[in-house]
Amino acid sequence: MELSADFFAFAYLIATILFIYGLKGLSSPKTALRGNMLAMIGMALAVSVTWMNPEIKNYTWIWALLGGGVVGIALALRISMTAMPQLVALLHSFVGLSAVLVAVGTFLSHSGSSELSPIALIELAVGSVIGAITFTGSLVAFGKLQEILKSSPLVFWGQHLLNLFLGLSLLGCGAYFTMTQDILSFGVLIGIALALGFLLVLPIGGADMPVVVSMLNSYSGWAASATGFILNNQLLITTGALVGSSGAILSYIMCQAMNRSILSVIFGGVGGDPTQNSTVAQAASKGVQSASAEDAAFLLENSSKVIIIPGYGLAVAQAQHAVKDLYEILTEKGVEVKFAIHPVAGRMPGHMNVLLAESDIPYDCVFEMDEINGEFSSADVGLVIGANDVVNPAAKSDKSSPLYGMPILDVYKTKHIFVSKRSMKAGYSGVDNALFYYPNCSLIFGDAKATCEALVAAIRGA
Repeated sequence: MELSADFFAFAYLIATILFIYGLKGLSSPKTALRGNMLAMIGMALAVSVTWMNPEIKNYTWIWALLGGGVVGIALALRISMTAMPQLVALLHSFVGLSAVLVAVGTFLSHSGSSELSPIALIELAVGSVIGAITFTGSLVAFGKLQEILKSSPLVFWGQHLLNLFLGLSLLGCGAYFTMTQDILSFGVLIGIALALGFLLVLPIGGADMPVVVSMLNSYSGWAASATGFILNNQLLITTGALVGSSGAILSYIMCQAMNRSILSVIFGGVGGDPTQNSTVAQAASKGVQSASAEDAAFLLENSSKVIIIPGYGLAVAQAQHAVKDLYEILTEKGVEVKFAIHPVAGRMPGHMNVLLAESDIPYDCVFEMDEINGEFSSADVGLVIGANDVVNPAAKSDKSSPLYGMPILDVYKTKHIFVSKRSMKAGYSGVDNALFYYPNCSLIFGDAKATCEALVAAIRGA
């Protein structure tokens, strides 16, 4: 019995509703697991129904593509949370590449036929351009996050003019292609888009990389939606639009939280020379205080209120469970413990929330920047574990800093500050941290996990 078109439309509608509720669930750490589960059920439904579509005449390549699922499972089991941002960027590149390949394959299989209407040709052009920019832009983001490329902005004279020229060239090639179906212009169109993807992401510095990952997520959604138009697949259209719009909204919210213009983040590097007239350079001459875990433990257990600021270094050291032990022992001693999360802590949105949830730290102890910034002045100790740029006071006081204007967690206002850090190396943005030179700040050098374990041992032994 052949299934009707109404059956497939209804199944795809249910899958889309599940995707929407999945996205809604991701808006809060408390409902994120349920949201992921709903989205997975929606995807399983969509794939299963698509396999029953009578338009599929040959399953050979579909079975072959199951190898990709095996690779995905292997990666998911082996990947660490520290590598999650670069994995996300790499997966975005695959979505972009698939959009380009679908556009090219559709054009080659229907070239010269009446099936390629002007609207269809526009869809091919738009899909290939968005996909190509997503592909190369995501590769650059992956390279920077994986530290294959330098995280500092690659800025050169005339870059915006070059990008403008390439953008206008895209419009010209796209228009010529839709009018003539010329394969050479189609190839040039894709080549220009590939180059533009590189040039749009290379000038963006490490401090703004979380926004870029979010924006590339949006691009991958629009690329998937364009692929849906090419294949006349309603589910791809709606799902891609959901991913594209939610990614764009998230990027805008993150830019607002960082006091960034979304246009400046997407179209070029931000900031100036961090060494010119820098408050950090003046503070460096005063030296940096260091402390032992025992010194910090004494102040921690004798505090009334402690605020912990996790960062990427916590993820690298896999210190979340050691932090949970520290939270528990301080709570047992009557100390109020809260966690402060910056909007771009780590290297992708929600990175720190996931890590803390993984170690079962209660949600009601975890606060966003706007919720907790007013409490730092009343805290006895601020404990920074692996965070750097998001607590740098230069963002407020040093106009020459690339971080200037970005809201930070005001840990510098606490009575005592301890920073767990491996070395004096600058943060991901490449900017030295003025906080280290504050008189109320001391650095505990060493691995974050080992430091947290030493703090717990010192408090227990006191």
